[in-house]
Amino acid sequence: MPTPLPTLIDLRTAAHTQALQHKLDNKTKPLGSLGRLEALALQLGEILGSTSPTLEQPQMVVFAGDHGLTARGISAFPSDVSWQMVENFLAGGAAVSVLARQNGIALTVVDCGVNHDFMAGLPTGTQRPGLLVRKVVGGEQGTADSSTQNAMTAAQCQAALHNGQEIVKSLPGNALLLGEMGIGNTSAASLLLARLAGLEIEVCTGAGTGLDAPAVQRKTEVLREVLARHPDAQAPLEALAAFGGFEIATMVGAVLQAAHERRVVVVDGFIATSAVLVAHALQPLVLQRCVFAHRSGERGHEFMLQHLGVQALLDLGLRLGEGSGAALAWPLLQSACAILREMASFESAGVSEKSQASDVLA
Repeated sequence: MPTPLPTLIDLRTAAHTQALQHKLDNKTKPLGSLGRLEALALQLGEILGSTSPTLEQPQMVVFAGDHGLTARGISAFPSDVSWQMVENFLAGGAAVSVLARQNGIALTVVDCGVNHDFMAGLPTGTQRPGLLVRKVVGGEQGTADSSTQNAMTAAQCQAALHNGQEIVKSLPGNALLLGEMGIGNTSAASLLLARLAGLEIEVCTGAGTGLDAPAVQRKTEVLREVLARHPDAQAPLEALAAFGGFEIATMVGAVLQAAHERRVVVVDGFIATSAVLVAHALQPLVLQRCVFAHRSGERGHEFMLQHLGVQALLDLGLRLGEGSGAALAWPLLQSACAILREMASFESAGVSEKSQASDVLA
């Protein structure tokens, strides 16, 4: 029996939303003058169910997995980079490690299906700090080559979803920041976008880890072949099993569980958004809980954001992944909550409102 997916309720109640908007409108500032920070503050207040929201114990989770499709030469880097980068995360040397440390964000790396044994040579029962081994299938293997068969079976897809749910249940705090690592996973994300959004693969496919123009063209042809091989994979979980990676599927489960628990979900770039794309197709209300950190430099991300009807906070040309953009955006979420909690109202500050307020604030 498939694991039941978490159900979501509509967070937006007229009374609470009006109370949040009233509080924002009566801060000591011209109406709407904090721009999108006000919309972010309102969203965070809705997610956390408070007019004075506080972000607690933020958790950056980097989901890692390998992809059989890399055998077709769709990446500029060899698949060994996946496990090498996991070791870099654990050693604290990756960009997301630095940014998480800077911002006081706990970092956990999940081995969802990396072609490597991170516990080799260690005594049985040993735990490595910051690492969770949640391989979907035993041994050292990632997904299958989706140009010859489904990337994963339906049972494997369900197992990954379940793992994602259980990981979130085990974590403290009220905010989940999404990160990922997996050579070849921009291809999986491009395939999911093309199928679930009904777009041509050309507009969904970019340079990934740094392919030149001819290599992007070859990658596009391979992905077109993959789509043609799986014409019946139309439903969200069918598409996920046909095209996705174990790290993406595990992330889908994590997003759905975090949304169910009313955690703030901070979405990184192209790959993380592909997981939200699938989660949204299963539970549209998931978007109420999601803050999109940045618009990636990866070509398909803009189309993904457009399909979901959302706007990202930052546009810095990032295309690293790892959760780096989510960590960079985190201080904006903290600022939005602080404005709601701590900024004075006209009444509490003894400041005259409207026309007279402009004299005080000038």
